[in-house]
Amino acid sequence: MTRLPISALIGLAFTTAYFAAALFAPLIAPYGLAEVVGDSWEPASSQFWLGTDSIGRDLLSRMIWGGRTTIFVATCATILAFGLGSVLGFLAAVCGGWVDQVLSRLVDLMMSIPALISALVVLSVMEVTLTTLILVMGILESTRVFRLARAVAVDIAVMDYVEAARLRGEKLGWIIFREILPNALSPLVAEMGLRFIFAVLFISTLSFLGLGVQPPMADWGGIVKENKEGIVYGIPAALIPAFAIATLAISVNLVADWVLNRTSSLKGGRGA
Repeated sequence: MTRLPISALIGLAFTTAYFAAALFAPLIAPYGLAEVVGDSWEPASSQFWLGTDSIGRDLLSRMIWGGRTTIFVATCATILAFGLGSVLGFLAAVCGGWVDQVLSRLVDLMMSIPALISALVVLSVMEVTLTTLILVMGILESTRVFRLARAVAVDIAVMDYVEAARLRGEKLGWIIFREILPNALSPLVAEMGLRFIFAVLFISTLSFLGLGVQPPMADWGGIVKENKEGIVYGIPAALIPAFAIATLAISVNLVADWVLNRTSSLKGGRGA
């Protein structure tokens, strides 16, 4: 931390600020989520720091509450994707044979259909709740994690220390979680930051299309949709959540890149 590069420091500051705002939203939001407090699209002022939205709700409050929903859904979906994808990927690499073939072909089948189309089809026939969104996004994103985890684990599974664990009679769980997982963390950490950003973009896209977070709840993609007509009149209400999505994406990637470089250098130092 004493030699933290400026890029990682900026990324960490923005990421911490966004996550802190999401965590303490009930304490720092000036108004309620759906509270109408003024006229439509009022400009920024001392009362409304970011102005108001299309029906007179405080945009700053909407951004804080919407960020809470966006980050919560994206975080849960990312955790689910990595928990499911990495375990199945390691399992396929360690077991090989028909287990590897069945899991890999199933993943290939799922990846042959664009994730957005798959999500739209599923959500159009199901009740759209936060739980449903997390499950759909997590399962779809787990296919990408599976491919990475399997590719990394295939190389690790042939190492001498893994063979030694097999000869000692260690069980499958030990080999996956004690031998392979610690040596596969670096690429997975970098991929986790990327998957989180894709999850933020995914939920924002679904909400913009009307199949994401449903009213009266809010997220950043939904706020863009609610205020997109204002762009024609030069009202920036729809650009503010878009800016938040962009800065969150960049900041998380900066932190993930630093973590990847840090863990890689530590691993190289141990090997030397």
